[in-house]
Amino acid sequence: MSEASQPGTKRTESDRLKKGGTFSSLMRRPEAGAFLVMIVVIAAIAFASEGNAFNPLGLKNNLSVIAQFGIIATGACLLMIAGDFDLSIGSMIGFAGMSMAMMLKWGLPFGLGEATPVTAFFFTLVMTLALGWLIGTIVVKSKLSSFIVTLAFLFFLRGLTEVCFRVINSSTQISGLPDYKEQSWFAYMFGGEAFGFVYDIWFWLGGNLNRAGNQWVTGLDARVVWWLLVAALAYVVLSRTQAGNWIFATGDNRESARANGVPVDKTRVSLFMFTAFCATLFAACQVFDTNTADAAKGNLKELEAIAIAVVGGTLMTGGFGSVIGVVFGAITFGLVANAVFFIPAIDGSYYRVFVGVVLLTAVFLNESVRKRITGGL
Repeated sequence: MSEASQPGTKRTESDRLKKGGTFSSLMRRPEAGAFLVMIVVIAAIAFASEGNAFNPLGLKNNLSVIAQFGIIATGACLLMIAGDFDLSIGSMIGFAGMSMAMMLKWGLPFGLGEATPVTAFFFTLVMTLALGWLIGTIVVKSKLSSFIVTLAFLFFLRGLTEVCFRVINSSTQISGLPDYKEQSWFAYMFGGEAFGFVYDIWFWLGGNLNRAGNQWVTGLDARVVWWLLVAALAYVVLSRTQAGNWIFATGDNRESARANGVPVDKTRVSLFMFTAFCATLFAACQVFDTNTADAAKGNLKELEAIAIAVVGGTLMTGGFGSVIGVVFGAITFGLVANAVFFIPAIDGSYYRVFVGVVLLTAVFLNESVRKRITGGL
């Protein structure tokens, strides 16, 4: 195991990339490819949409989608760096949204009374963290592939969500919940707005005006703040803490990591719980923003999260990745996914074509970077 992976060693991602000059080092960084793709996509969409994708409303809508991608992709990134996958993220989103919405509509379980946004969220979080712990424990104790175990939970959680919706609610959808963000500060943290001062300044500078001359947009969706917080936390953990060393060491070589005192099993279980937390956060933002829930929510999000992590420079073999790269990847995917609303000539199905092409290209590029860094090993 490399010195950078030793427990307790202070390390940054650049420690792996110090061969050659500055430009050569930058191009070896895991997020380099994602940054270049992001720049190309931003320029192309800005040109094709005649700037509409980045007007006040376009910026808000794009960042809303980008933030959703970024939250779950960050969890997927850390888990993949440790050498595991979680295909249950999308189903966990649907399960968490169903849990919160049902409690808000029908009350807390076990006859504990009426639910509030706070109690509904934390009851749900306890359940999802327990499920994350269960998935991680099964993977660790059984030594089965995380791909297979989480694939099983993908079907299990999706089916459980649909069954509970039909039995308790007689429908796979819940709509018409009260607008809790108008009456609860806690709900507003997930479904409200943030960075209103940016749009206020934009308005006073003569922009952000509707046709009547009034302020057009008042702020970004609150989920953008959660995305930035989750990304910042993950970055600090990976680059500035012993836990980050453990994550990289676990993905590098588990047996070598164990021999050097790394709590490999606890690290892996904790990361499965982190992906469950990210899924719950994603669901809370949706429920408190739209005041609805649907059993189909989160469908295929696990694949998009993994794709974004790979495009962001995370190796599927573990031991290498970058949260900054995931930020770039989320921006790219969010812009392309939302492009159909700003460029009517684009068929929405082209998004899947884009994902397939970019993902395959990223896998080849990431493998090339890995071979250059490891000397072809």
